[in-house]
Amino acid sequence: MRVEAVEALPPAWVPTFPPRLEAATAGAAMPAARRGRARAQRLITTALLCAIAAVCTTLALNGQLTLEHLIGVRTAGSTAPQTSTVGSAPPTQPLFTLTPVSEDAAGSSIDAASYPSVALHGTGSFLTYLPPSYASTASHYPVLYLLTGNDQSNTAFLQIGLQSQLDQLISHHVIPPVIAVLIQGGPGSNNWRNQGAVRYESYILEVQQLVDRTLPTLATRNARAIVGDSMGGYGAMNVALANPYRFGVVESWLSFFNGLEGDLRADRPIITRLGLHAFIYGGEEDRIANPDEDAPFAAALRGAGANARSAVYPGEHNLETIEAHLASMLAFVGRSLSTAAR
Repeated sequence: MRVEAVEALPPAWVPTFPPRLEAATAGAAMPAARRGRARAQRLITTALLCAIAAVCTTLALNGQLTLEHLIGVRTAGSTAPQTSTVGSAPPTQPLFTLTPVSEDAAGSSIDAASYPSVALHGTGSFLTYLPPSYASTASHYPVLYLLTGNDQSNTAFLQIGLQSQLDQLISHHVIPPVIAVLIQGGPGSNNWRNQGAVRYESYILEVQQLVDRTLPTLATRNARAIVGDSMGGYGAMNVALANPYRFGVVESWLSFFNGLEGDLRADRPIITRLGLHAFIYGGEEDRIANPDEDAPFAAALRGAGANARSAVYPGEHNLETIEAHLASMLAFVGRSLSTAAR
């Protein structure tokens, strides 16, 4: 059972105020030598406590003074995964900078970012969609994370019209302005899972933490969505269920759900309490991901307390099927984020 821990507070041994000095009369009757030793001990103790307090203050300012980092216990306010450290992202990463790639007539932009990834033991990279209002307001935005299929480039979503679809949905007030993060996957059928030294699930969490630290996001569970197609659809559902305190919206397109039943059972009390918006769909002519799995898994999600829908559309296992339903899927995500973030 997954239990949400209480809010982390400084350990009991961290002094709230400077230690009280002993009253002068209390030491008057002591022999001089003993008073000297006692005074020396007090000075040493005071120095040690002040040093400890300084270290703790530094850690707190850096976001590292939590029960999770001190004793490995996850806290309510922490965004670390609820599972073991296998799925956890490093607590700190070098911040990235955005390099402009393009801007369209509506005023939204696509920017690129790369950074040294601990999870990948190499370079992590992603693209961002920044909405038309981004440069002219001080707003904070919900975030949509997108995961690619096997051997796809993260530009695949742009090739099927992601930018223009988001522009139109935002301009017509169908969805609120959002930031979209298109994470670049790795080669091979890794299903966005941690495998050996290369940890793709941790990579997703690593990017999410970096984005929240660097961009003006609404850094809460209910303002985060994760979606993907094919292998990325499995990765999105896997990450959402393995880290139930991170994402409030999940979509899985032309995908599968092998082995996720255990996480869903474990998440039931969390989903019942916090909610989860989910949409999964398959292609009627899909010969890779069986669309017959979609309705039963959506029913299992609803049984756990989620607002979950499913559909089987005409189409094969390809980007053309994704493109045909992209606008409606983005509308579901945006409306769910708008509802959840209130």
